[in-house]
Amino acid sequence: MKRRITWTLLVLTSVLLLLAVVPLAVSLTARERVAYRDGQRAATRVIAAAAEEHLSDGKPPTAMRRELDAAARAGDCAAVYDRSGRLVASTPCAAAQGEEAAELVKDVLAGHEPEPPENEGRLLAAEPAGEVHRPGGAVVLARSADPLDARVAAIWGWSAAIGAAGAAAATLLSVRLAGWVGRPLSTLDASARRLGEGALDERADVGPGPPEVSRLAATFNTMAARMEALVHGHRAVIADVSHQLRTPLTALRLRLDVLAAGAEGETAAELGAAQEEIARLSRLVDGMLAVARAEQTTPRRTAVRVDEVVAERVAAWSPVGEERGVRLSAVSAGRAPAVALGAGHLEQILDNLIANAVDAVPEGGSITLDQERTRNAVRVCVRDDGPGMSDEAKAVAFRRFGNPEARGAGLGLAIVHRLVTVNGGTARLEDTPGGGLTVVLDLPLWAESGPGRGRAERSLPVLKET
Repeated sequence: MKRRITWTLLVLTSVLLLLAVVPLAVSLTARERVAYRDGQRAATRVIAAAAEEHLSDGKPPTAMRRELDAAARAGDCAAVYDRSGRLVASTPCAAAQGEEAAELVKDVLAGHEPEPPENEGRLLAAEPAGEVHRPGGAVVLARSADPLDARVAAIWGWSAAIGAAGAAAATLLSVRLAGWVGRPLSTLDASARRLGEGALDERADVGPGPPEVSRLAATFNTMAARMEALVHGHRAVIADVSHQLRTPLTALRLRLDVLAAGAEGETAAELGAAQEEIARLSRLVDGMLAVARAEQTTPRRTAVRVDEVVAERVAAWSPVGEERGVRLSAVSAGRAPAVALGAGHLEQILDNLIANAVDAVPEGGSITLDQERTRNAVRVCVRDDGPGMSDEAKAVAFRRFGNPEARGAGLGLAIVHRLVTVNGGTARLEDTPGGGLTVVLDLPLWAESGPGRGRAERSLPVLKET
């Protein structure tokens, strides 16, 4: 944004300077040329008046000679011609006037007003000696254009200096203005990014800058403080619930174990059923806590190699699959790029999906994990050839307790969905061709300047669900 502000102001200032300085320089140049020409013509008229007294009135040429000497001392070349176009008197340099002077004399004696040409850096002017329509002669004065050129160069030089000074001042002003506006916004952006990465104690610097940005930073700090208090409060509630529920459940299970050890017959069967219900209740509590943690987590994402994690989890679950007669395999279309996920999140996601699939697939079935690079993500698919899901079940499978066909607590896919979406990915369910269920995960790619590097999040328990 600083660069855009700077360049915008520079371009705007440059355009304004061009629109102001260039026309002014052109106008001053034209005025200087007119003034120079007027001065030359005035000097020519003075000589023409003195020449008229000699040519028309028959007076001695003393005044005419005096004016010619004055013109010579000024550096001008002047020549006086009679009515027939014959040279009467001139300054020593008058011979350099050339053919252009002869043409001017002819026009003046014919009663015309000629357009004086510029001859090799010298400006020519011609005036009649006497009346315009019946002149007694003509005067031609040649003056060097060097003084005029020097004045024009000075005008354009000063104009360029003014433009350069204006551009330098505009550059300095635009840089300072861009810094004044952009620096607090950049600081606020960095604070928002760190807050999004999980630094709940992050606060923006409410420093100098535009009042609107300062108010925005203050509002951001208020929001961050409330968010920190809310998240810490939820975490405290989760910790309390975990302690308060798990302790009595553990104590109850131990007492049932003691009673079941000496029980026989129907009593033992009833106690066994109670133990199963206690275990199911424990899994339900763990699942609810896991979903709550997944919803509240703000991971510090790191670069995760999908192919390595997939191969590792397939190797870890293969013994379990062999015990149940289920074959696990990994298919790769080449080395996939790294994705941006919280540390340990991909392992938790795959563990939940594989556990659900192992429970759902009958003996002799298979589970396949594959990954491929898409346009802006890495796609991971977990395919099984189990019974699959109905369309109604797939529509609510990612909700808490949403899957009515689940064999377990119905929270495993909810945890998967929370962990994927909190990292900026997507998850969906599809039918496997030939029968079964396919879970499709699109995980965001990792960039070198990407989403933060930080602490690993706490692992969530694996829940079994179909």
